[in-house]
Amino acid sequence: MNKTIEDKLNEGRQYRNIEVRALATDDNEKIVEGYATTFDDPYRLYGDDEYEINEQVDRHAFDGADVSDVILQYNHEGRVFARTGNGTLMITADDHGLKIRADLSGTEIGRQLYEEIRGGYTTKMSFGFTVKTDERLITEEGGKTIVLRTIKEIGKLYDVSAVSLPANDATSISARSYGEGVIAELTEEHRKAQERARQIQRIKILTEVI
Repeated sequence: MNKTIEDKLNEGRQYRNIEVRALATDDNEKIVEGYATTFDDPYRLYGDDEYEINEQVDRHAFDGADVSDVILQYNHEGRVFARTGNGTLMITADDHGLKIRADLSGTEIGRQLYEEIRGGYTTKMSFGFTVKTDERLITEEGGKTIVLRTIKEIGKLYDVSAVSLPANDATSISARSYGEGVIAELTEEHRKAQERARQIQRIKILTEVI
């Protein structure tokens, strides 16, 4: 069976921005925490004069997700600062969203990252994941097509990553690719609807002539 653009996008790893903060601890602990995502809280992925694409994560999206060995990195590459496998990274779902808590005291570079976060030099994170299933609600408002994508099931959570810029390349590319894929699909659906309408009109004209 041929896969649609949507299928291919859902298979690929995607990235979204989150916030991170350092907690006040003693000299032996370097704890940071934040939320990988909030639940049922729409955020904007893409927008232009014709389309607006928003996304939200269902509060049960992580119920069956693979979170067996999630790592914390910097800009989604290089060294590992913490991981669920050795207990230095904890991930829990609560009423607000998917909460992460990491102990960065285990390595020198981890302690350096903690100081950057505490000092406000690094304030954002991104998380890498795949989508298993989603739903879309499409409406029209003021001549603009509004799409609300709800992620119903996360396939796998790969990493949470401190990032140097709030809108890092991976996040921007992923959101734009998804948006362009949805727009291409909607444009094709519109073209087919117009063609069907023209065919019906031609049949109507021929019937009247006969």
